[in-house]
This record gives sequence, C-alpha cells and structure tokens, in this order.
Amino acid sequence: MQTYFVAEENWRENEVSITEDAHHIIRVMRYNIGDQIICVHPDRKMAKCAITELNKQDGIVRATIIEWLDVDNELPVNVTILQSLPKGNKLEFIIQKGTELGASRFFLFASERSIVKWDEKKIKNRLERYEKIAKEASEQAKRNMIPEILYVENLHDLLDNLNDVKGSKLIAYEDEAKREPATSLATQLKNVETNGEILVAIGPEGGFSEEEVKLFQNNGFVPVRLGKRILRTETAPLYVLSAISYHFEELE
Repeated sequence: MQTYFVAEENWRENEVSITEDAHHIIRVMRYNIGDQIICVHPDRKMAKCAITELNKQDGIVRATIIEWLDVDNELPVNVTILQSLPKGNKLEFIIQKGTELGASRFFLFASERSIVKWDEKKIKNRLERYEKIAKEASEQAKRNMIPEILYVENLHDLLDNLNDVKGSKLIAYEDEAKREPATSLATQLKNVETNGEILVAIGPEGGFSEEEVKLFQNNGFVPVRLGKRILRTETAPLYVLSAISYHFEELE
C-alpha cells in the first residue's frame, strides 16, 4: 500500500485532500475509486484511507479515513548526520539511503577538504531537490516522518548551531582505528538511552583535518572508529545508521 505525506491543512475530521501527490496517484499509480492508501499526518500518525474522488482537472485526490494505524517505524533514537559536502551526486545517494535507514536530520556543511563549494544562488534549489529525495525515500520506507535537511556554510557555523543540542556527539575519524585501544562506535552507543540524541560528523573525501578534529573535540565530540577499514564518505553514514539500527532495534 503506497504511503503519502499530507500537509496539516489538508486533513479534515474524516477526510484527507491530497494535492502535492495527486499526479502520482492519478497518472503514475493509476488508482481507482475505492483503492486504499496510507496517509501520514505531520504529527507522525498514519491513517489507512480509501480514495473517494480523483479530480484530474483540478489535481486533487480525496480519501476517507478508514482507520488510524498504531505504527511507529522510526528508530528509537534521533540520529543527525553531519555530512561534509562530497563530490558529484554522492549527496543524493547519502540522503536517499540514509533516510531509508532512519536518519532524523541531515546537516550539510563545507569542511576544509571539501572539493565542492556551493553557489549561493543555487542553494535553495539544491535543498528542494534533496528534500524531494528524502520525501520519496520516506514514503518508500513507510516512515512516520521526513528527515529535516539543513545547510550551513562551514564548520564554525555548524558548531554554533549545535551549541545547545544535548546528546551523544561523535565524529567518524579514520585515525581512531589506528589507536590502541580505539574508541569504537559500539562502545559509545551503549551510553545512549532510548529516545536519546546522536549526532555523527562525517568528513568529505580525504577526511577531516587534524585542526577540524580538535575543533570538534573542543565542542564535545568524541572521535570513533567505524570498524578497521577506511570507508568512503558515502559509505560511512550508512554504516553508522545500520549499526544504530542493529543496536537499538535488533539486539535483545
């Protein structure tokens, strides 16, 4: 059953009006009157709905709420990925797969070794593109929410934005794998309680500089290793999210 996120103003007592995804419902999925879909309210509640109207001309789909579902498909902790800008279209991959794996938020920023520098005039369009990717990935994964995607220009601005954030603050650092004993991600996760906050900083190609790592540490971040192997920037956040999912959802 296809899932759609519906804006708060489009909910009535027993009815939902869908405009943003009307084209997808009518033209792509080719649903008929009576077909069922899942609609997600901004407060993360899910409702099973039956389509009652397909208005192709006005681009509106209306559906009646059949029942509210007792479903929570979110991770038991809130995970923010602090992603330094990578090359090419890797960011699209990171956001899509990271959303499927349960990230709550992506904070994008340029670090010292980031090759990519965003044109200020194109930032709005880029973020809209990434928000669309996150929305579609959330629907595919049947999540209760769409991750927030934020952007700041540099590391100093990032840390300023995180000053008041409480939780476990980690930085993936390849040199940590060389230390004995190394601080592992698994060790840090044991200190996080359910409903807690985890922030993980991921460097670009080439990783973070020593100065950046020190700056993170001065702001409460703990360097951790992600296994014994060196991971690509697009692999590291997926490793982190998979490990968090396993730790909090699969271990008994």
